[in-house]
Amino acid sequence: MPKAIMIFTSMTGNTEEMAEAIAEGVREQGIELDVKEVLDAVAVELEQYDGILLGAYTWGDGELPDDFLDFYDELDDVDLTGKKAAVFGSCDSSYEKYGAAVDILIEKLQERGAEVVLEGLKVELTPTKEEKQLCIAFGRNFAKQL
Repeated sequence: MPKAIMIFTSMTGNTEEMAEAIAEGVREQGIELDVKEVLDAVAVELEQYDGILLGAYTWGDGELPDDFLDFYDELDDVDLTGKKAAVFGSCDSSYEKYGAAVDILIEKLQERGAEVVLEGLKVELTPTKEEKQLCIAFGRNFAKQL
């Protein structure tokens, strides 16, 4: 049975709402999923899992949140070859770069050898009821890739 991990950060609760809905979708498919906030995680842990989900909101003009910076740097020391991965995050279209944190994390996962199996999921601010359903479907689709 494949195992997956989700590591995320959330400031206002928007990305956390997405994480909860995605986790629901993953678990519906019978996949064991560990969920951690990024400050409680270390990148080397990812090597123990078949599937990796990362979630982060975009900060400022298109950067990763400060909470994610150390973890992001630690990714340089892990080999994710053969791992399936996907990324999600809440975004704000008032900024020039929409959801750049999602794109930054996808690029890093690919650089470290992971296969990103789904397009990054970006939701404008607080997920609506419909968007939560999209998050659940995202989790289901991710689980089916494992």
